[in-house]
Amino acid sequence: MKRVLIITYYWPPFGGSGVQRWLKFVKYLNDFGYSPVVYTPENPEFMSVDQTLFKDIPHGTEVIKNRIVEPYSLYKFFTGKKSSDIKPGYIKPQKISYLSSLKESLSLFIRGNLFIPDPKILWLHPSIKYLNRYLKDNPVNIVVSTGPPHSMHLIAKKISKQHSIPWIADFRDPWTQMFNFKHLKHTWFAKKIHQRLEKGVLDSADIIVTVSPTIRDQFASMSKSRVEVITNGYDCSDFDSSETILDDTFSITYTGLFMVGQNPTVLWRALSAKCDADPNFKRDLRIKLAGNIDISIINQIEFYGLKENLFNLGYLPHKEVVRLQKESRVLLLSLGMEPEAKGIMTGKFFEYIATKRPILAFGPKGGDMDLIMESSGFGNLVDFEDYRKTMEFIDLRYSNYCNGNTDYIDSDASKFSRKSLTKDLVFLMDSLIDK
Repeated sequence: MKRVLIITYYWPPFGGSGVQRWLKFVKYLNDFGYSPVVYTPENPEFMSVDQTLFKDIPHGTEVIKNRIVEPYSLYKFFTGKKSSDIKPGYIKPQKISYLSSLKESLSLFIRGNLFIPDPKILWLHPSIKYLNRYLKDNPVNIVVSTGPPHSMHLIAKKISKQHSIPWIADFRDPWTQMFNFKHLKHTWFAKKIHQRLEKGVLDSADIIVTVSPTIRDQFASMSKSRVEVITNGYDCSDFDSSETILDDTFSITYTGLFMVGQNPTVLWRALSAKCDADPNFKRDLRIKLAGNIDISIINQIEFYGLKENLFNLGYLPHKEVVRLQKESRVLLLSLGMEPEAKGIMTGKFFEYIATKRPILAFGPKGGDMDLIMESSGFGNLVDFEDYRKTMEFIDLRYSNYCNGNTDYIDSDASKFSRKSLTKDLVFLMDSLIDK
């Protein structure tokens, strides 16, 4: 059995999307002759917790942990926040004073310029020391790092070099090309450090893996290293074949992180107009949001007179999220308005297609998600300003709902199963070990 060391910040009981990719790879690696060793922090700063994810860790999986020092204790002291108040991305709190806003801005500046590439950088040297001791008596055949946080790649880079171990750097998101990078108030000097570190990782890794063709092309233009795409996916065991009872209302459901830059105003306008024109539609409509939702999105939905139709469910365990997806009449996806959204292939999309429910997606035309949806028939992607196509989609799906049509999308998504994608990963690892 070959051994692979996986360096990841996110691991159960961490909840949310960041943990899913490598949790599912670990779940199936044994089936292809690999014994995973997961290296992860002993005491991470949990933004969300999902105890149900432990069921996906195969019995006997070796998980090694080391304590991490993070600057969040200083951040919480400075801003007066608790751990539960810290939200991922750019999630706005319900209320924010001028002083709080000033503190947030200063904290963002400190985070962007003192903790490079990210606040996990303080874990770099303790991890190298810990893993050097571990690998002395417990050799592995290959090391994999997954980021963000990109500090994980810096750990793997050092370990790979010191022990002459092949290394795969997995990027779930870009680094300096990530949409939020430009909002971190970097100085010119800090940007140069990021670029140097990024280039060092790209040039040193034996294989770079990422989740979409656009990000692959970006990295390929920056380095001569081998760059491959392994998309996110869905786990068949999460979507069993038992019959699902669809909602008896016309439900439109969004699951996951929902940030201000993803807000599909055109949808709320269309739903509001249809409610005004059709009392039956207003009675039947349910807008279900599950996850960390920016307050500006809630406010705008209510502004368009849809408060009674809105059900903000908060963060739910993954098992409950899957159930919600399977029962919904329409699944909502929003990639964001930033130019960088063309390269986003969110993991949520692959779970959506596993449900075979109709998908209404908002994002840039011509991007990776648009192309895969157009070629596969998994759903419809419309521009953020396209009111006509948005209304056409709602009219069609509501008409089908009223006529008793279950609206199942019969498309083959098997190549996006987590087990199939793990096979693709193993092919890459074998190519490095066996050469």
